[in-house]
Amino acid sequence: MSKHAVALQPPLDLLRQAMPDLPPRLREVGRFLSGHEFDAATRSMRGLAAAAGVNPASFTRLAQALGYRGWDELRDALIEARRPGTDAPFSGRLRAATGEPAQDSAAIATALIGSDTAGLSRVATAPIAAAAAALHAAPRAWIAGFRSCRAVAELLHYQLRLFRPDVVHLVGSAGPEDLDFGAFRAGHAVVVVGFAPYSRASVMTVRAARTAGCRIIAIADTPQAPMAEGADHLLLFEAASSPGFFPSLTGAVAQAQALAAGSFVLGGKGALLRLRQTEARLAAHSQYVPGPESIEP
Repeated sequence: MSKHAVALQPPLDLLRQAMPDLPPRLREVGRFLSGHEFDAATRSMRGLAAAAGVNPASFTRLAQALGYRGWDELRDALIEARRPGTDAPFSGRLRAATGEPAQDSAAIATALIGSDTAGLSRVATAPIAAAAAALHAAPRAWIAGFRSCRAVAELLHYQLRLFRPDVVHLVGSAGPEDLDFGAFRAGHAVVVVGFAPYSRASVMTVRAARTAGCRIIAIADTPQAPMAEGADHLLLFEAASSPGFFPSLTGAVAQAQALAAGSFVLGGKGALLRLRQTEARLAAHSQYVPGPESIEP
């Protein structure tokens, strides 16, 4: 990778994308580094190595594998990446008031909605635009989401099918998902949605996509997600910050819809024509209840 490309990309993004191709030992060091970002930016290389149980030179080799001249240059990049942006003030995690459940139903609703609103305000839009461009350029797109993330995958699949009906497929919609893996081809786009705890099927999907040479778009809760390793595009959403008993999917839904909208805009007149054809077909089959003005008393 060129020095210019290294300078432009955040170090943890470089690490995430390189992970599948690293030797096993360096991959182990990389996983330690991605999970101890603060320590990496504040502790000495020798101290990090002791904590990771590896030779200090392993961090130098990892840095060089990522395109840096050595550990000091990678460490400087990690420190720079941690600097807070002037337009993104820190927002603390919202919590519901304590007390009896029956007395807290309004408080938990307020806290949950407030948490989701704050989380959406921190979503980065540039990665969505880049992922939409990759999705638009792909001759075929596969959408994968399992267990609770199935709803997000189905929503994205539905919206994309409105204007790309012959291109978009939902992994596992017609049988076991591994049967679809055999249809993955180089250049296809594979979108995978997931958050902790991660389903085995999501990790298997990414591995199959990587083996086939697909472009991978991960919608995940953290860069350390196993289904985000090696992804070409990572769209992050806040799942664990929700004060509810279940992680929030609001950010994942919002980014899925933004991804579909971005792909549609890039499709131009062709996408608009196909959308109008879909609408005409829906109208011809009377798929929707008429509006109040059309209903006779």
